[in-house]
Amino acid sequence: MTHNNNNNHANPPIVQRILVVEDQADARDSLQQVLQLALGLEVDTAEDGARGLELLQQRPYSLVITDLRMPRLSGMELIHEVHGRKLPVTVVVTTGHGSIKEAVEAMRLGAYDFLTKPADPQHLCLLVQRALRERALADEVVALRAQLQDRHAFQNVLSKSNRMLQVFDRINYVAETASTVLITGETGTGKEMIARAIHQASAVHRTGPLVPVNCSALAETLAESELFGHEKGAFTGADRRRIGKFEAANRGTLFLDEVGDVPMPMQIKLLRVLQERVIERVGGTEPIPVDIRVVAATHQPLDQLVKDGKFREDLYYRLNVIRIELPPLRERTEDIPLLAAHFVQKHGRPGQQMTISPEAMELLLACHWPGNVRQLENAIEGACVTARDGVIRPEHLPAEVLKKPGEKSALSIDLTRSLPEQLAELTAAFEVRYLRKALRKTRGHVGRCAKISGLSRRSIAHKLAQYKIDKADFKKS
Repeated sequence: MTHNNNNNHANPPIVQRILVVEDQADARDSLQQVLQLALGLEVDTAEDGARGLELLQQRPYSLVITDLRMPRLSGMELIHEVHGRKLPVTVVVTTGHGSIKEAVEAMRLGAYDFLTKPADPQHLCLLVQRALRERALADEVVALRAQLQDRHAFQNVLSKSNRMLQVFDRINYVAETASTVLITGETGTGKEMIARAIHQASAVHRTGPLVPVNCSALAETLAESELFGHEKGAFTGADRRRIGKFEAANRGTLFLDEVGDVPMPMQIKLLRVLQERVIERVGGTEPIPVDIRVVAATHQPLDQLVKDGKFREDLYYRLNVIRIELPPLRERTEDIPLLAAHFVQKHGRPGQQMTISPEAMELLLACHWPGNVRQLENAIEGACVTARDGVIRPEHLPAEVLKKPGEKSALSIDLTRSLPEQLAELTAAFEVRYLRKALRKTRGHVGRCAKISGLSRRSIAHKLAQYKIDKADFKKS
């Protein structure tokens, strides 16, 4: 995927031209003058959406700045026409303070961003420069994307259910934009995997890294330093400059997991960065522009948090531009055999061909899976440790899978085998699940894993070697 197509260097650079579509003459002339004088750009104007569409079909434009409410053809209708005709142009909408919801709806339809009237000249110029930069990147990869039509963007997300296939279609749509994405779904449904799929499928941002942030683990006093970084001497203990998550994700994707847990004071600062795409390190004065796509995820109902006064409404609108809802595993049971087979292959003993017995598969299909895909993986992982003959049977599955709905948990007892043997298997399966969960929480840090478990660092290292668990697998998990 690092192959560079150098043929495009022979093509002349595309002239970046802007079209302002606005029915009010004063606002139209003001936008034109600011962009021409401040940025030295070529700017054409149109008095309504119909005339704007005519100009878009006559000559190429990189960016359209359009009002939403206009005679003949509204801004929303213009966006529909741009996408229906597949015109390669970025759209920014302008709107009054009372119509923010309309602007967000326009972004769902494909608009890049919005400006509230009257537009602040500095904010206008920053937004236009960012949009033009990303437009240029998008234009450069069109030829490359055509060569990669067979690329499998969802290699780590397995599904054959219609609802998940709709999610994949949504990801492909998102990849054509730089819009902020909000992923919702129950715990364990695979929100981070979807975030990675969005990042990998993104043509504009795929050159940079995906940087995950667990918002629920952010200490309120250190959240600003964690996200924006700090300068040396900014506070006690700041003995060197530190780059924050936003800066680390430059030209890539920032994944804000459990965004509903962001402390209220931090929400104001987060909103400002999402609007301006500029940060300042703690203790610093220099504004640092960041070119990132933001993907947020939560299992909480953010709209309810807004009503309860625990989450800012304006931040919610900024995050909820494009929404992807992940169904729980119990609503896509056709994926259970596919996922189970994948996890058997992933966690099976090296060199041993493992299978799942029909009786065990029936139990997997009947389980409610409150912990979703993550719980299924844990169940298969433990079964792979205890199924020594290469076949996963009901007795190898955890108690919560064996019990029927409403039935109390009970361990499976096999009187044909000795107690020490069965206890050793149960202990091994539990230890594997415990260690993997602890490593997941500590991002593969053996010392912190030892502290959580109450064991020595040497004991943890010994068990990792015994169960063939590679701590490196968890550093990016």
